[in-house]
Formats: sequence, C-alpha cells, structure tokens
Amino acid sequence: MNVLLLYPEFPDTFWSFKHALKFVHKRASLPPLGLLTVAAMLPGAWAKRLVDLNVRTLGGPDLAWADLVLVSGMIAQRDSARALIARCRAAGKTIVAGGPLFTLEHEHFPEVDHFVLNEAESTLPEFLRDFEQGAARRVYASTDLPDLRQTPVPMWELAERRRYASMSLQYSRGCPFDCEFCNITSMFGHRPRTKTAAQVIAELDSLRQLGWHGAVFFVDDNFIGNKRALKEELLPALIRWQQGRRGTPFYTEASINLADDAELMRLMVEAGFNQVFVGIETPEEASLAECNKRQNRGRDLVADVKRIQRAGLEVQGGFIVGFDHDTPTIFQRQVEFIQQSGIVTAMVGLLQAMPGTKLYQRLDRQGRLLGDTTGDNVDGTTNFIPRMNRETLRQGYRSLLEQLYAPRPYYQRIRTFLREYHAPRISRSINWESVMAFVRANFRLGVLGRERFHYWRLLCWTLFRRPSHFSLAVTLSIYGHHFRKICRVLRP
Repeated sequence: MNVLLLYPEFPDTFWSFKHALKFVHKRASLPPLGLLTVAAMLPGAWAKRLVDLNVRTLGGPDLAWADLVLVSGMIAQRDSARALIARCRAAGKTIVAGGPLFTLEHEHFPEVDHFVLNEAESTLPEFLRDFEQGAARRVYASTDLPDLRQTPVPMWELAERRRYASMSLQYSRGCPFDCEFCNITSMFGHRPRTKTAAQVIAELDSLRQLGWHGAVFFVDDNFIGNKRALKEELLPALIRWQQGRRGTPFYTEASINLADDAELMRLMVEAGFNQVFVGIETPEEASLAECNKRQNRGRDLVADVKRIQRAGLEVQGGFIVGFDHDTPTIFQRQVEFIQQSGIVTAMVGLLQAMPGTKLYQRLDRQGRLLGDTTGDNVDGTTNFIPRMNRETLRQGYRSLLEQLYAPRPYYQRIRTFLREYHAPRISRSINWESVMAFVRANFRLGVLGRERFHYWRLLCWTLFRRPSHFSLAVTLSIYGHHFRKICRVLRP
C-alpha cells in the first residue's frame, strides 16, 4: 500500500513568515507535525510519502504512485484543501481526511471518502482495522482524550527538513483556561495531558540523528499547563540533554501567568527556551472579562511582559480587536501598550468566531453570525456583526497595523525590547546561512528599503549598547520586512 500524505498550502499570513524566510532560503516555518505523527501510526509495511505544498508542488508522478491519499489541514488552509481534494478525486484516488479543518467542517467536503476526526490516537486504529477488512465507514469520531504516552515518534524522515526554518514537537494537549474565542479546550480538554520526558528526549534524539541542529518549536497551546510536570520532569531532562551538545534553541506558547513563576522561567531558559508566544489580547479589562480571559485580568500586563523578557524569553504577543466592549479608543490603546511593552512580534487580529467555541455559540444565539471564519485573523474581516460600526472597526484596524509596523515605531520597539532582554544561555550558532541572511538584509533593508535609516541606526545602537543581541536585532529587522508586506493587504 502506497500512502501519500498531503498538506495544503497556507495563505500569506502574519505567521507564515513567508517574506522573512526568503532571507534564509527556506520555504516554510514548520513541517506538518500532525501528518508526520499519523505516518508513524500507519502499518509499518505501508510505503509513505509526504508532499507539503508549502515547500514543493504536487507532481503527477506522486499521485500516480499513491494507492491512498491522506489530507490534513487547518481552517486557514480551507481553499487550498478544496483544490487539493478536487485534484485527488479527478485522479480517482481514495481520500482520507483529518485534522482541525475536517474535524470542524467535514460535512462541507463531500468528495472525501473517509474522515478520521478528533485525535488520531483514538480514531485511527479503528479506521485502519475496518479499512484492511474492506469495511471502512465514512466518519470516525471520538470524544475520548487519549493518553499521549502512547503517541509514537513522528516520522521526520519523510519531511524535506532543509526547506524548513524549524522543526516541531508536541509535549502536551489541553489548557486549564477557558477563553471564549478559543476552541482548544473543546478539542483537547481542560486537563493538560503530557508525554513523558523520555518520549520528548527520544524525539529530540531522533531529530539529532537525522542531522537537525536548528530550532525546535514545542507546539503546545499552553506549554505551562502542568507546571509541576515541567519543573520536576521535562525541564530537568532537557537541561541534561543540552549538556555537552551544541545548543538547540526551543520556543513555545504559554499563558501570561508564566511571569509569576521565576523558577519556571529560569528552568525554561536553562533548558534552551528563548522565545514564548503569549496571548495578551487586550489592555481593556471589560473585554478580558467578556471573553473570560481570567488569567490576564487584574494584572499590570506591561510589567508581566518585561519580567518575562528580563528572564531571557522574548515575548511574542497575540492581540485582538473587535470585542463587544471595544470602543474606537481601543486602537490607540493597543498601539501604546505594544510600544511600551516592547513586544516586537505583535500579532494583532480582528476577532473571529471559530466553530466549536463559546463565542461562536453565543453569536449564533444572538443571530450575529455572518458565515464561516477564514481562520486568518489578520485578513481584515470578521464573520459576525460587531457592536462597533464595521467600517470604524476596519479603518481603526488598518490604522493600528500601519502605526505598529511603520519603520520608525517598529525599530523603536526593537530597542525597547533589547534594553530589557537578557541574553539566553543557548542561542543560534552563526553559520553560512545566517551570514548570507545578514548580507541580504543589508542590501534589501539597508539599501533598497524605505526603512534603511532606521535599520542602520539600530545596528549601530545594538553594536555599541547590546552587542550580544546583534544577530537578534538583524532577525527582528527581517521580521519587520515581512510584517509590512502583510499589512499592505489591508490598505484600501
């Protein structure tokens, strides 16, 4: 049995880093971890091939080779997934689909033969048994929350690793919080389930054996959901693993209460973590209450961010506008908060109602839903009727992004961040790839770019004031180039 695993193309979004990746000649930030994990769960005798359309095209010989096609993806990949499925159907292939997009919207894909929904550890074994007996049903779904200690090491050997900026692994699923706009708890539950430290080390060893020495993203939606397991098991194991090796940088996602735990931050930095994405959402207390973001309420969020930065973790922030309690003053308040906190990578999106969330259910009851979400909350659209005038919301959002990513405020924000940030113990090593990225940045940003004055001024400032952060300053400058490209989509 020849199995072709297909991953649809992402649109050009904030998090694609498409325009930044060109500086290091990479095609995508991360490989499709879900498909690589599913590949390891398929029968060993089956031949497997991965085609990630974000790094290469799907050729006719790939389809001709396949007996069975497996497709996975997220909501933002919906359009690409439709085109991909149509092509596989035209080629007469048996199509199996799973992952977040199909778990939420499988009824919208009549061309698919079989759906393996929810978590594959629960639904894939039953499908495989029925399929081998020629009696597979169309839909396999489960409300079970499987034990991750049974999850195998992903088949990273299927991925074209040199085309990616980072590799990825998953330590836990689930989140103890219950934000109204988030569907993580509806899919994975409130109690964080974790792999063992030995499993994580085995996955890292597997990557090392394949020659990977770059960054690794822990894709957990809230890495610190189980602090006790982190402190007592995983982080000490990661610290031991890093010893005697060329350091591997890690990054992940966590809730803002990370700032409350100095020991946890210290252990994360010692283990090799140097970046963390935090969902801050808004400085407006009423909006935080509205969306049940209780972990962010009653805090000095700027002070929390700076505390994490001083510990050695670069904070990347998620922000939202469009809550019912937002007024037209929110746009400038967001700008002021982000500039003051020094969050350079600040992803500000319009609120969208995702299927499976309490927000979606509430808006549906209120008759305010307008259609499906695009899954891309920086595309300038909402899929519901906001309380604020729609044009006021759209224009305010445009203005917010233009202020954040215009060269002057963006480069000011980098300096604000670098003043606070403590150099991590493990950082990326200098190689030919990074040298060439620096050369390209000097030309594209320092010669051709409209930000050239700010670029050279930042490099000079960093060289004399924060020389240990010089490569980071260049990297963040390159990110700004990508963000400005994305923001242009929203201009009239």
